[in-house]
Amino acid sequence: MIELFKQPNINWMGKAKYFYALSGILLLAGAVSIVRQGGLKYGLDFKGGTNVDVRFAQPPDIDKLRSGLQAQGIKDVEIQGIGDNVGASKASEVVIGLELKGEGDQDAEKNQVISALNVIYGSPGDTKPAFNSATPATLSSFLVQHDPLSLSTSAGDRYTQLAKDLLAYRDKNRNGVLTNFDDLLQVSGVTPAVASTLRQNYSLGAFAIRNVEIVGPKVGAELRLQAVYVTLYALAGMLVYIAFRFEWVYGAAAVLAVFHDVLITLGLFSLFHFEISLTVIAALLTLVGYSMNDTIVIFDRIRENNRLLRRESFADVVNQSINQTLSRTILTSGLTFLTVLVLFIWGGQVLRAFSFALVVGIVVGTYSSFGIAAPLVVLWNRWRGQGAVAGTTGPAAGNKPRGSEGVAGRLAPAGRR
Repeated sequence: MIELFKQPNINWMGKAKYFYALSGILLLAGAVSIVRQGGLKYGLDFKGGTNVDVRFAQPPDIDKLRSGLQAQGIKDVEIQGIGDNVGASKASEVVIGLELKGEGDQDAEKNQVISALNVIYGSPGDTKPAFNSATPATLSSFLVQHDPLSLSTSAGDRYTQLAKDLLAYRDKNRNGVLTNFDDLLQVSGVTPAVASTLRQNYSLGAFAIRNVEIVGPKVGAELRLQAVYVTLYALAGMLVYIAFRFEWVYGAAAVLAVFHDVLITLGLFSLFHFEISLTVIAALLTLVGYSMNDTIVIFDRIRENNRLLRRESFADVVNQSINQTLSRTILTSGLTFLTVLVLFIWGGQVLRAFSFALVVGIVVGTYSSFGIAAPLVVLWNRWRGQGAVAGTTGPAAGNKPRGSEGVAGRLAPAGRR
């Protein structure tokens, strides 16, 4: 294995009080921020709302779009770009999120956004259906009804295919937003009569509504509760595993350290005004597993050294174990951190909260493995009067015969004693 440090000799347990102080400051700052803001800031997934997916002919000015929606009475709107260069506000497709009031009405929310966009982009009085929002079924039915090709009895199949070709051209060649009906003359089978009929009965605009999704407040509350349950179930499962694999105190220390990681991450979310969404919950569960894995590596080395270094104090054994795994910790955590940092910086607004949770989680999770979990085990051993020497179980255990195993014997698996 690559080693960054040659036999480091850092007294980690001697610095435990500083680790506790740092964690206390971070937890307190996060708690104060959450209280002052009246709780965590939840996304539409959890508080309920409507997401309207809008595609524009040209990348919109996000600030103009936001101020225009607010001027039309749509408050607390969230706008996220989708696609390339979203970080530079050059996305042609955006998701407009509206907080749901009461149970809400999907059509009402959609129509409210469309009306506001028509005012902003200059076609508030147009009552014609939007060609950019047409579907194959509606367009085919329209063509059969008006029969611009004078096909009469054989119109059905022909117009069904023509409608598919028209919309395929709109979506693939014009990015979903047609701005001139004459462009449709490039489509095979489209005659001037077809283009004229569409021009007379359909309207074009600078945008198209691609999709509408709604999450009710009751569903949002249920999702929020389920997210808490999922996290607690994950912690409980890890507690059982580590208690079985090592000792229950090791499992308790590891779970407390991971719980500490989640609380600090949530506190920083509040401090930096990020929203909690389903993707953020996925990131939190990821960091729970990542932090637990690093903690288990250190605990496993403590168990091995506890069998070999019987004359050392338990705190010294823990120090040596952390020092021996230090290169591995920095290499794995450092490389992972660089990856998620790139995602945070260049991943765009849509992934900003998700990548922020991973960036914070990796740093705090790595730190808590040696700064919180390991010191808690040492503190427990001291309180129980164990660990003056690694192989002892109490002050008088030094008089026991050599076969007495003490702490090391209890930590080793049955097949290796």
